[in-house]
Amino acid sequence: MPSPQQARAQASAITSGRTAPEAEVSPTAQLRTLFDRPRLSPGQRRIAQYLIEHLTEAAFLSITDLADRVGVSQPSVTRFASAVGFSGYPALRERLQTIALGTRSGAPAEEMRGNELQAAVDAEIENLENLRRDFADPDRVIDIGRKLAASTPLTVLGLRISVSLAEYFAYAARRVHPDVRLVTRGGSVAYDALLQSREAGGTWVLAFSMPRHAQETLTAVRVARGAGLRVALITDLALGPVVDEADVTFATGTGSRLVFDSYAAPGVMCSALLQAMTDADPERTQARLEEYEQLADQHQFFLRD
Repeated sequence: MPSPQQARAQASAITSGRTAPEAEVSPTAQLRTLFDRPRLSPGQRRIAQYLIEHLTEAAFLSITDLADRVGVSQPSVTRFASAVGFSGYPALRERLQTIALGTRSGAPAEEMRGNELQAAVDAEIENLENLRRDFADPDRVIDIGRKLAASTPLTVLGLRISVSLAEYFAYAARRVHPDVRLVTRGGSVAYDALLQSREAGGTWVLAFSMPRHAQETLTAVRVARGAGLRVALITDLALGPVVDEADVTFATGTGSRLVFDSYAAPGVMCSALLQAMTDADPERTQARLEEYEQLADQHQFFLRD
């Protein structure tokens, strides 16, 4: 009789391909495509990131208001619009409004805003809806899950606030992968771990970068790449130096309405990659889960519910 976790591993395998002929693309993905220009200046990247993070409001700002919010000049906004392929800011704003209004289609004209806690939940629901749209085509998740599963050892990197997500992923990944190495300290400790992982035959690192984004995460990712490791990144950013260094990025929104961020969408992203890893080698998955269940029973790890 399989355990509940084993049953879930058997029953929830990801299927490749789109679920519908015309899958809906999330606003974040649309903006990421729109702004994916290699020669954007640092100031232009700040404008792009602000628009991605505040689309619903930013799409209706004047050029003066947008410049003030981002902390750049009005000519900088105009040059940004030109750099991403528009005749000027009015044309860019019109495109942003089309994307923003598309996210609101079907919503009541007058919504009950509720209190701040409810607003925080609403923001997380929107993050999850965007992630659901991104998952309409699961092929990229499936592909990276296979690569993470094949990397032995597999290194999981999360520094500062990102430690919690890295620890969750590593804890679960160890149930289905024979050698998962968790790195939660930066500096030379991280460098040693990354170099040792590569020397031991590792090929991939899964890194987390949540706000506020740590300089030491960027440095560690660069060290990993320099050592010959490839990097998959889970972050809230669609653009920026850490994204530029990664081989593949999964951009997921974080809840930022309260004093400390919440991570509903990044948590689901972790679970999706873990599922893809279990699917990549089902025989190994089942063998390891069975072995773990035997140890858990023998040593009474868990309460009898």
